[in-house]
Amino acid sequence: MIEKLKALALQKLQEKMAGNSLNPDATNEAASEGVSALFESIQGGDLSQITALFGGAEGAESNNLMSNLQGKLGEILQQKGMSAEEAQNESQNTAADLVSGLKEKFQSSEAADSDFDLSQITGLLGGLGGGGSILDKAKSAGNILNAAKNMFGK
Repeated sequence: MIEKLKALALQKLQEKMAGNSLNPDATNEAASEGVSALFESIQGGDLSQITALFGGAEGAESNNLMSNLQGKLGEILQQKGMSAEEAQNESQNTAADLVSGLKEKFQSSEAADSDFDLSQITGLLGGLGGGGSILDKAKSAGNILNAAKNMFGK
């Protein structure tokens, strides 16, 4: 699931950032670095923020993970040559679209999207290398399952 998530995130970032003021090479570099920023944000977040972000919970777009991702994307875009104001606007729009696109995959019931399963979020976290610290924040496996159930309203 991690490789598919990375590929999808890169595709979404490249699509969204294609029309910006940077040259194509800088845009592709920024998109690649944006994928790393996404995974750093996920790895540094807690389980409830991650499930809220990809599960469609109310207010998920304003959680710490989203803010962290927007900030990192803004920094990347500035480093590639964008003005601070333009980078901030671009990062806010890009991060929101990226998360929305990923959220669609996690919420999809289509067979082609079956790899994007929030019930397997613990596998995703463990595969990022820092999953243990995130999972330590969960009091038990039951909390993880309850969080997944809450996302789907069941």
